[in-house]
Amino acid sequence: QVQLVESGGGLVQPGGSLRLSCVASGTIISVYAMAWSRQAPGKQREVVATITSGGHTSYANAVKGRFTISRDNAKNTVYLQMNSLKPEDTAVYYCSIFRNSQWEGGQGTQVTVSS
Repeated sequence: QVQLVESGGGLVQPGGSLRLSCVASGTIISVYAMAWSRQAPGKQREVVATITSGGHTSYANAVKGRFTISRDNAKNTVYLQMNSLKPEDTAVYYCSIFRNSQWEGGQGTQVTVSS
């Protein structure tokens, strides 16, 4: 059974940066697509970034140019570099793996952008 553990969240001022990490166990992530999504209070979860097994990336318009998803298959880890953070980026961020024709996710890490 796959387990995804996110870390790196916290409180940051507007304009600041954070890097989220997602370490996988129970499977080798190199052959799977991975994604980061987020859910703000009272809002639906939205996918913010995806990366295929071949390294192709895609982003939601709201984060394009500010967020970067990457993967280190040797470390079985996926990252989300978040720059120029805005208060509207405040949310719980989740890492997911596309396996067995479905997305499986972790427990999430809280990101709060506030002065």
